[in-house]
Amino acid sequence: MTTATTRDARRTAIVLAAAQAIVGSAAPIAISVGGLAGFYLLGADKSLATAPVTGFTIGVALGAVPAALVLKRLGLRLGFMTGTGMTAAGGLVATLALFAQNFWLFAAGLALIGIGNAFVQQFRFAAAESAPAAFKAKAISFVLAGGVLTAIIGPQIVIFTRELMAPVMFAGTFASVLGIAAVGALILSALPKRQPEAHASAGANVPARPLREIVRQPKYATGLLCGVGTYALMSFVMTGAPLAMVGCGFSTDQAMLGISWHVMAMFAPSFFTGKLIARFGKERIVAAGLVLLIGCAVVALSGIALWQFWTALVLLGIGWNFGFIGATAMVAETYHPSEKGRALGFHDFVLFSTVAFASFMSGLVYNFAGWEMLNWIIFPVGLACLASLAVLALRPPSILAVRD
Repeated sequence: MTTATTRDARRTAIVLAAAQAIVGSAAPIAISVGGLAGFYLLGADKSLATAPVTGFTIGVALGAVPAALVLKRLGLRLGFMTGTGMTAAGGLVATLALFAQNFWLFAAGLALIGIGNAFVQQFRFAAAESAPAAFKAKAISFVLAGGVLTAIIGPQIVIFTRELMAPVMFAGTFASVLGIAAVGALILSALPKRQPEAHASAGANVPARPLREIVRQPKYATGLLCGVGTYALMSFVMTGAPLAMVGCGFSTDQAMLGISWHVMAMFAPSFFTGKLIARFGKERIVAAGLVLLIGCAVVALSGIALWQFWTALVLLGIGWNFGFIGATAMVAETYHPSEKGRALGFHDFVLFSTVAFASFMSGLVYNFAGWEMLNWIIFPVGLACLASLAVLALRPPSILAVRD
């Protein structure tokens, strides 16, 4: 059976990019508004304000393995459309919770949105695996480039719908998630019914190795560490940023625009990140992303003017883009098609479990130690990831090859 052509892979990537733009908008809505809505729902003690955002990331973590299994059984089209159903259910529960003024039900609604987002997280891998080897990094970039529209759609939905069901703040925002899910399902219906032929390409008939053997590969371990570090730091700082901006006297609209610039910075570089990876290599682009994250901390610690918040968030977004796309491309080279489910399920479970912990700690750290401490934590984590890349670079190429 032949591999998928670049043309077919490009078509699949475009459909997934469009779905990323629409369905992916639920993520910045949940992350940016979850903490603020939690803040309003809580009483005097605001330390748990970001718990709904933690619920979202826990949902992504818990949904990682089931999403991979559903996609394997149902195929891309029905599998991803199942994910949009979970997103819609989460939006409905969150809306009802806001009307009921029920904090923990609201957190549960965001957890359901998170489970739906676990399917969105599979978009990049589906695009990569549908592509010939030379097009894999570009296919990932195609999908994440759809997030440029997410940067506009998500925050603008918040701005125009937060008072739509007044006096219940943000109820209209989460009700709109149902519409987002419906449009996303329509887009995903354009995917082929069956898996792309690339799933049956070279390596498809190789017996799957034990998970322990896959995880112990130096490139897999380093890619996982850098992906986890990059994503957790981004979530940690971004979750606390709207609370910090409002706490410093800026309006909710200014906070949302800051998040809009941040999300734009997360995805806009995807138009050329694939080309940078092809020219300079995955590891160097991951290292550049980590350096940008450290730059974010430097700017954030320099002051609390609006431009400093926004500049830090832009650097945070670009750093995430370089670090996460590069790390994803590293991991994508370390498993055979027969090992996809276990390799990616474990990857995303570890990734989003850590991100969930980071988002939960964001509210606690901000409440007890302030915005500055959120940014100081970037330095040790970023340096540890850079050290792991340096160690990987010293290993012989033969050790880094995927073993049958």
